[in-house]
This record gives sequence, C-alpha cells and structure tokens, in this order.
Amino acid sequence: MYSKQQASQIREAFWTAFGKYMQPILSAEGEKINWVNYKTGIKNIYFKMQAGKGGFISIDITHADLQEQKLVFEKFQQLRSLLENAIGEEWNWVSQVEDETGKIISRIYAELEDVNIFNKSDWPALISFFKPRILGLDEFWSNVKPGFEI
Repeated sequence: MYSKQQASQIREAFWTAFGKYMQPILSAEGEKINWVNYKTGIKNIYFKMQAGKGGFISIDITHADLQEQKLVFEKFQQLRSLLENAIGEEWNWVSQVEDETGKIISRIYAELEDVNIFNKSDWPALISFFKPRILGLDEFWSNVKPGFEI
C-alpha cells in the first residue's frame, strides 16, 4: 500500500513518462500538442485519460443543462462511424452517468483492465492503450470540431 504522497508521485511519474513519449508526435493538424492535457477548444467537451487499477480514455460531455448535454451527445452519435473509424474500434456510449464528483455527464469511453499504474511493468501496456486512442481522437476531432463550435 502506498501513502497518498507516494501514489501521487507514481501517477505523476507515469504521466510525465507518457508525455515525454508522446512529445515528438504532432497533432493531426501538424502542431505541437500537450497530449496528457488535451484541449478540445470547446467548452464542456473534454478528452480524458485516467490510469489507476486499469486504464480509461473518454470523451466527457459536461454541460450543466442536461438538454444541451443530450443534444451534444446526439451529435456525437451521428458521427459515431467517423469516430470508430479514426480510433479503429467501438467504444462504450453512456448518455447519462455520474462522474467521480457526482455530476451527471455523458461519456463515450474505452477501458483497459488487468493493469495497474502502481506496477511499473504495466506502464508499456497503459502507454500502448492510450497512444493510438488519443491519436485517433485527435484525428477525429480535427475533422469534426467545426461542427461543435457555436
């Protein structure tokens, strides 16, 4: 068992390693990008990567107005085949779920099980999970982002 400080240091070390690994890779638009803290440029739409007991990458739609959230989720559903083609796999789609803070959001995600960020030998599997998916999300987003700008 790790103390909170040790756990925080391990998480920070993983994300630093992932960031350094991804640093030379340019975005789909040929620009330098912070892959670990990907900015969609659209309020209330986030691409998140989480690692702990397992890995998790998602598109989170966090509009406070649930009707607006539903409309944005439906817009993503209309683009589902483009997303899945860019990523190369099907993802899970949840129109309403409670996030870790208790807020109702919409989430589109993929998970990796049977890995643990606290086991350094699992880091290559986590990196191999995150890399193609965040690159696929970036490719997808570079094509569809204008449709989400208000």
